[in-house]
Amino acid sequence: MFNLLFNDPFTFILLVIPLLYSIIIHELAHGWVAYIMGDATAKNMGRLTLNPLSHLDPIGTLALFIAGFGWAKPVPVNTYALRNSRFGFIFVAAAGIIANMIFAFLALLVLRLLSPAVGTPAATFLYFLAHINIILAAFNLIPIPPLDGSRILTAFLPPHMQYQLRRIEPYGFIIIVVLLFTKVLNPVIDLFRNVILSLINLLFGLVKFIF
Repeated sequence: MFNLLFNDPFTFILLVIPLLYSIIIHELAHGWVAYIMGDATAKNMGRLTLNPLSHLDPIGTLALFIAGFGWAKPVPVNTYALRNSRFGFIFVAAAGIIANMIFAFLALLVLRLLSPAVGTPAATFLYFLAHINIILAAFNLIPIPPLDGSRILTAFLPPHMQYQLRRIEPYGFIIIVVLLFTKVLNPVIDLFRNVILSLINLLFGLVKFIF
């Protein structure tokens, strides 16, 4: 990413802006759904905003520039304040993934409707926006704490297995980084990516049928 900044700053901006806001939208979705489900923690802490300063994590932002992937500060959620804590927790955990899928769908829809010439700033921006959101959604489906996939999985596990999954959470980030750099997670991400693309194609079919 740093090389891209110096060699092609325009493309760097086209890449960083959608990546940055895709991460922010992901966290914002968690907070909004938690608020709808009865937990005002994120709202009271000023996290229900698109202001990057409210969401950016210094290390996660640095990783974004160095490695091309990063993270924002997790939105705080009080599960005890959620209506129907079990299913409320599932909805909150899935919200970020669904938000990224919706953004990917909308970007691809605009790309199809406007059909901008390949290589133009509009086409490049929309392509990056769709691609980044699909990858973010696929990545967060991985069932390793603290990723959203593990939160969703936890809600369906018996208590003793929930406990075992939570025990590895302090080491989850290290595990994820190691598995990413050794490319062990590539087939899993590709699988989730293909599932997401299939769902998006179904949405395109539905939109075409309606209109």
